Amino acid sequence: MDIVEQNTAPAATPAGDGEREPHPSDSLRTFGAVVQDLREHAGLSRVELANRVQYSKHTVESVELGRRMPDAGFVERAEEALGNTGALRKAARHLTRGEAGLAAWFRRWARLEREAVSLCTYECRLVPGLLQSEAYARAVFEGTIPLRTDEELEAQLTARMDRQQTMRERPTVPFSFIVEEHVFRRRFGDAQVMRELIDHVLERSAPRNVSLQLVPLDGALHACLDGPLQVLETPEGRRLGYSEGQENGRLISDAKEMSLLCQRYETLRSQALSPNASRDLLERLRGEL
Repeated sequence: MDIVEQNTAPAATPAGDGEREPHPSDSLRTFGAVVQDLREHAGLSRVELANRVQYSKHTVESVELGRRMPDAGFVERAEEALGNTGALRKAARHLTRGEAGLAAWFRRWARLEREAVSLCTYECRLVPGLLQSEAYARAVFEGTIPLRTDEELEAQLTARMDRQQTMRERPTVPFSFIVEEHVFRRRFGDAQVMRELIDHVLERSAPRNVSLQLVPLDGALHACLDGPLQVLETPEGRRLGYSEGQENGRLISDAKEMSLLCQRYETLRSQALSPNASRDLLERLRGEL
């Protein structure tokens, strides 16, 4: 795996200042075209296919346009709904993820994230992307400045939801999340959206390989006050970090800096609520909505 040896990633160009996100991978576009051709040959609308495969019309559209990686359930149900020719099962074996919708400075980290043997995340601004519900993620992107076109917003949303496949597909990889309590108290949308968010987070953090801890409002000052932090371990046993700010992100590989960041994260683990106490707190917050 190609890993940068420098402390800082290349300077990022803010989206909207002339940089365009890359197109989806050729394999995604090809698979989507096959789905569309088979659907039209069967005389089905997108809504009708969505009903048959039990996915939303938006998901069907995103797959057909090559913007979304279909999961195994979609492939199987679409195969059955569109004639059981075997074409979709065969095409799905060759799918590779595109990077449309990911910020330029985040793409390298996203690639490393998919191969990591462990991932630790501390967040004090928003619910971590790997735990966000679709409605919450949409609200986040709709509030982004500069405003995005509908197509750009859908590409970002699709990329965010596709990243979550990493957790579903890798049940033996440890995922650790530490999040400030106030993140879940900040309203995005109405009470129903927030209830759905908390339900989604509780579901995503339920597997044995996922740990979620909250830092309570009445907690004292702690070890990660400098801001959000992500740390991963590569298959080669190397520790890398990622720090993000306004319109930029930094991939951290320096051994001394990584040692310090890992110490901070481990210290914060001892300062946050236990996973069980954190789930109890989330359930209480849900009840208050």
